[in-house]
Amino acid sequence: MDIRHLQYFMEVARRQSFTKAAQALYVTQPTVSKMIKNLEDELGFVLIERVGKRIALTDAGSILYAQAKQIVSSFDLVTSRLTDLMELKTGRIRIGMPPMIGVSFFPKMIGKFREQYPKISIQLFEHGAKKVEADVETGELDIGVVLLPTKEELFESFCFVRQQLMLVTPPDHRLADRSEAALGELKDESFLFFHEDFALHDRIIAECERQGFEPDIVYKSSQWDFISEMVAAGLGIALLPEVICNELDKQRLRVIPLNKPVIPWHLAIIWRRNSYLSFAAREWIAFAQKTFQHIP
Repeated sequence: MDIRHLQYFMEVARRQSFTKAAQALYVTQPTVSKMIKNLEDELGFVLIERVGKRIALTDAGSILYAQAKQIVSSFDLVTSRLTDLMELKTGRIRIGMPPMIGVSFFPKMIGKFREQYPKISIQLFEHGAKKVEADVETGELDIGVVLLPTKEELFESFCFVRQQLMLVTPPDHRLADRSEAALGELKDESFLFFHEDFALHDRIIAECERQGFEPDIVYKSSQWDFISEMVAAGLGIALLPEVICNELDKQRLRVIPLNKPVIPWHLAIIWRRNSYLSFAAREWIAFAQKTFQHIP
């Protein structure tokens, strides 16, 4: 038995005619008769009595008809919802991103996406890039925003921002008037860092160690604006991405390009390689690629 058996049976029962049912179903009358006969043979009951030119449901037919209405209705609902998903009318996307990234790049894009797909629910989770990557790997998130490099064997990705870290100091700092600074010049400085679950935490430490020193970390935070305020108060220096530095108060802080080495800050959207991705999530990725294609 498949859903067509029940649909044909219900149409005959509603119209009390094989001929009218065939016309409504756009098939031949023998096709309808054969379908009903197959259904009766499979169930082992006569479902429809033929009384002269009229037809009527047997007791078994009446029981099946009552149940078939629920089954066909549920099937139609499932079909409708799946169609909505395929046509991107509904759906849910779980996206993880570090707080500083979300504020800088995504509000307008998410707003435009919602305008186009108002019934797709977007759930945002703010975590450091390390946790975002781990949650995408386990399937707790559909999509994540992380700092490159990432695990290419586990994730598909596309890079949407290529910037670098900048040195941020108070105005009276010894390097405040420099046009650029080398990382090695900072070995005796007090550093203000992001927490350990931020990819920048390990990235900066690794670069400092390559320059022959371990940074003296005096405070860690998950909020870039709090870090910048502590720099302005003279509590230390920070290395922050260009996009954040563009938001800083240049009267209270100095932003100096960092070289020798340049520390890249490349952001990517990731999703699990070789895993199911919903229609809505796929459309969000395509939408993001189109939106960010002109961002340096």
